[in-house]
Amino acid sequence: MQKAKDFMDLPLGDLGWLPALLLPWYKKNARDLPWRRDREPYHIWLSEIMLQQTRVAAVRGYYLRFLEALPTIQDLGRTPEDYLLKLWEGLGYYSRARNLQKAARKILSEHGGVFPQEYAKIRALPGIGDYTAGAIASICFEAPIAAVDGNVLRVVARLCDISQPMDTPAMKKWTAASLSAVYPPGCCGDFTQAVMELGALCCIPGPHPLCESCPCVNFCISRQNRTQEERPLLTPKRGRRQEFYTVFILSCEGRIALCKRPGSGLLGGLWQLPNVAGTLSLEEALQKAQAWGLSPLAPEQTLKRKHIFTHLEWRMTAYRIRCAQAAPAFHWVRPEEMEQDYALPTAFRQFL
Repeated sequence: MQKAKDFMDLPLGDLGWLPALLLPWYKKNARDLPWRRDREPYHIWLSEIMLQQTRVAAVRGYYLRFLEALPTIQDLGRTPEDYLLKLWEGLGYYSRARNLQKAARKILSEHGGVFPQEYAKIRALPGIGDYTAGAIASICFEAPIAAVDGNVLRVVARLCDISQPMDTPAMKKWTAASLSAVYPPGCCGDFTQAVMELGALCCIPGPHPLCESCPCVNFCISRQNRTQEERPLLTPKRGRRQEFYTVFILSCEGRIALCKRPGSGLLGGLWQLPNVAGTLSLEEALQKAQAWGLSPLAPEQTLKRKHIFTHLEWRMTAYRIRCAQAAPAFHWVRPEEMEQDYALPTAFRQFL
């Protein structure tokens, strides 16, 4: 049995055996994903941004529709923001879409419309961090630079049986250096994707990794020590903060009231159903609608929903109210217009 290691005791190169085992396994077992069919930087970049905080199954359709609508970086840079956000509707974390466009415009203005090849220049683009820059540099340009996300940290924590939290800056840096040191020349892109795939198919999250199907089972120290179910260790997370809102589903002559959120902050600049902080009673909600100049008629429905963000949970009570007047304070749209032209976050769309 080998001793579980503190990262200060781990010399670079402990993973030198990994490419020889992982690359043949990846060639045989890699999933057929649409963003793996070429090494076009725009495609890899788009897929990596979409996959942040989002499951592969959810991204497939969005990825294909997005590229059909905006097939080039030039198209992305020049499209109206409302259209961009409509394409992104339902994926969440809308700042990702805005940063995609900011980066596209920077590529057009500073790089002649050609995606930069150097890691530092990739890393300098809006919305691109260490992980995404490493993924693009290695997959598209065969640079020996690791892409370290939560999946990769989990794989390395188990392979090396690391007995301290993996999600600290020091451990992320060490993991990136350890993997980068063993990147195989000419196969850097495949190696990056192979480590990711190992985390997705075998070294899965939770207490039951699929060790029997892992190509590294005989070299995995946590497997030898029977600690694989305890790895990785992570820094304890704070509980989600709860916020309470009253949402208004206001209809008038077949149209529904929308308004825009402030330009910055959570869901900044997106369309929303009118809402106020706190939980209003039905009587208070009708009074609020009257104060908006809506001449509310009898309410038709009361709904309760919640929506979870990373560190925040919204608890929402919604009143569906038919109104005699369409107050100019709101933007009134027909359901078919909302479906085609307006990006409404899932937090509000779920009420419709």
